[in-house]
Amino acid sequence: MTQKQRHRVWYLVICLLGIVGVGIIVAVAFQESMMYFVTPSELLSNPDHTRQIRLGGLVEKNSVTKEPRTLTTTFVVTDNVQAVPVSYVGIVPDLFREEQGVIVEGKLQPNGNFKADRLLAKHDENYMPPEIAGKIEKVK
Repeated sequence: MTQKQRHRVWYLVICLLGIVGVGIIVAVAFQESMMYFVTPSELLSNPDHTRQIRLGGLVEKNSVTKEPRTLTTTFVVTDNVQAVPVSYVGIVPDLFREEQGVIVEGKLQPNGNFKADRLLAKHDENYMPPEIAGKIEKVK
């Protein structure tokens, strides 16, 4: 093997190691930033007080209370098997209501309450953004 060929091999090895290294860094970063969607039953069967979690289910009937001065909303999320009390500080979306789907992002507290940093109300499965609905009407 000539010296020129050895340089090419080393260059190729260094490039491959760089690509593998970048791939490992991206995989680790993606793993750490990934949030898992869990139901109340899954959360209560394996409580994790350290990780940011995305909890989803239905808002239990007659469970919503609002404190207007502090913008605190408390409610219970259920999957019709287990239920988790949730506390959220902020403005709730217009679609948020009892017996409607909801997704909250936050952490489970040691006392069993879920402290939400973000609240997302789920759309009806028949919902379509107005822009898309208008384009479909034009095609018809």
